[in-house]
Amino acid sequence: MELIKEPWPWYVSGPCIAIVMFLLLYFGRTFGMSSNLRTMCAIGGAGKLSDFFNFDWKSQRWNLTVVFGAVLGGFIAHYFLSNPIDIDLNAQTIKDLDDLGFKNAGSSLLPPELFAWDNVFTFKGIAILLIGGFLVGFGTRYAGGCTSGHAITGLSSLQLPSLIAVIGFFIGGLIMIHVIFPILF
Repeated sequence: MELIKEPWPWYVSGPCIAIVMFLLLYFGRTFGMSSNLRTMCAIGGAGKLSDFFNFDWKSQRWNLTVVFGAVLGGFIAHYFLSNPIDIDLNAQTIKDLDDLGFKNAGSSLLPPELFAWDNVFTFKGIAILLIGGFLVGFGTRYAGGCTSGHAITGLSSLQLPSLIAVIGFFIGGLIMIHVIFPILF
């Protein structure tokens, strides 16, 4: 008997996220992936080099289970719950991607024009990874959290800074895809 590999509908996945957020708020916890990087750096001894990493990381051990759960959930979703069908993209989106050099748009979530090892180990690929990684790290620290932390935890607890950050994320994404991305590719 083969499992049906359809995505969960919004009326199942949405309430699941809401229940998790309610439990986190009830127990006085916040959710965010970028804080786990700080915790892992503190475990590795980075507190000796920077005061930012000098904190009681043991109080954040619970949050590392979020990382483990995300990795495990991604593995299960990819290998056991995925339906390897083409992505149903709008015809105009396919044309726009084709104009940018993306062949077979919609045939995979990770286009080989960006994610193939041959493209990563080029000057352009390494430069994009280094500059992009720096900007994501800087932006996460400057904004006081990542997209998941602000969009899920911050908005669900009605925090104005998170609303401003999420609006900024969307504006930055629009600028990236409509202005910077065509220049790079």
